[in-house]
Order: sequence, then C-alpha cells, then structure tokens
Amino acid sequence: MGELARYDGRRRLTGSTVLALALAALAALVVWVYPSFRGAVDMDELLEAYPEPMLQVMGIQTFASFEGFLAVELYVFGWVILLGLYLAYSTAGVIADDVDRGRMDLLLSLPLSRTRVVGEKFAAMSVPIVLVNVPTPLVVFVGGDLIGESIDAADLLALHLLSIPFLFACAGIGLLASVVFERASIAQRVALGVTFGLFLVESLLEGTDYEAVGAIAPMRYFDPNEILLEGTYDLAGAGILIGMTLALVVVSQFWFRRRDL
Repeated sequence: MGELARYDGRRRLTGSTVLALALAALAALVVWVYPSFRGAVDMDELLEAYPEPMLQVMGIQTFASFEGFLAVELYVFGWVILLGLYLAYSTAGVIADDVDRGRMDLLLSLPLSRTRVVGEKFAAMSVPIVLVNVPTPLVVFVGGDLIGESIDAADLLALHLLSIPFLFACAGIGLLASVVFERASIAQRVALGVTFGLFLVESLLEGTDYEAVGAIAPMRYFDPNEILLEGTYDLAGAGILIGMTLALVVVSQFWFRRRDL
C-alpha cells in the first residue's frame, strides 16, 4: 500500500526542490528590496496611487510595515496566486497525462483499483506542497534580522502551516480536472482557468451583495494579511479547506471509477 504514491513522490522530488529554492530566492529578493523601497517611497502616497480594484484583487492593506510588504509581495503573489495556480496545473496532469499517453491501461492492469490510483497520485503532491514551505520561512526570518526588521516567528510559522491546506485544495481542483478530461493539456488549462477565476471571484465580490458566492473559493480561507498583520489564525478556515480537499478527492475517485477509458 502506498507504492504508487512513493514512486510518484520520488519522481517529483527534484522538481519540487528546485521550486522550493526558487521561492526561497524570491523571498530573499523581497526582503533585500524592502529597505531601499521603504527609504525611497512614501508608503501612504504609494498606497493612495493604486486603483481600488487592484488593492482589492491583490489584497493590499499596507506597505508601511515589513509584514504588510511581505504579505503582498511574497505571500499573496507567491503563495496564493503563483503556487495555487502551479499546484492546480501540475495536479491536472496526474491522471490525464497517463490516459493521454496510453499508460493508464498498463497501470490498471496491476492489482490497483481506480480509487487507489487517484488517491495515491494525489498523495504524491504532498512532496511539492511540503517542500516549498521549508526554506522560505527560514530565509524570511533570518533576512528580516539582517535588515533590522523583526518578524514574529510564530506568525511566520503559522502562515506556512496554514498554507498547506490551501495548496492541497488548489491541487484538488486540478485533480478533478484531471479525471474529467482525457487530454492533459485541456485538463491543465481548465484547472488554471478555474483556479484563477475563483481567485478573481473571491477578490472582486468581497464586500458586495454577492459576497457569498466567494465561499466556494479556497482563497477565502487563507489570508496572509490576517496572519502577519493581525496575528489571527483562521483554524476554522483551515478545516473548511481540508473538507474541501477531501470532497474534491472523493468526487474525483467516484468520477474516475465510473469513467470509460
């Protein structure tokens, strides 16, 4: 039990390590830029210059603190948008690519149920999800000390831990696309479009009469600003994300079990 997950996980190890180091390098760049940015720009004037829709979409609350700068430039952009889209796109290929290339018939000739194949393929995505959250908090914490900007270690750790259910939920969107569409390229494009569309829906409908529609978006339940600026941890939101992920996996397993190949 778990052989397929271990095999797929090992295959993802190198790429996931490169991704983790790339995001750590992005974190180092953001930390390094902050002192010169803070000294050269009036933060309040800069914030006023942004159009309201952009402030809303990017979740910009303040640039006047190191935590506010990190929340927008690194975590909303890097984790919520880039990583969310990457996990949806990458996971959209886990089933569809094998079907597309004719490998699924061979895989299913082994004593493996379709339910187990979907579950273990998805479990292998824990490798990139966990690895990307290892080096970056260390870089941010040490880098903050080096530039004279302290950041609460507990809040930083909580942010990365709470990002894990969010990233799994984004991967769940990709998994569902992967079992619905036979062509990997189509599944990946759909997963990207749906994930980004949910991000826009949640961002643009916040505070309107249609705000309730955004409840289907994983982005509603993971807010870097809330964690870094207010020290508030949405544990209920994390629970909702876990439930959302489990629902997506179960629906994907059911769909793939009943699908003709």
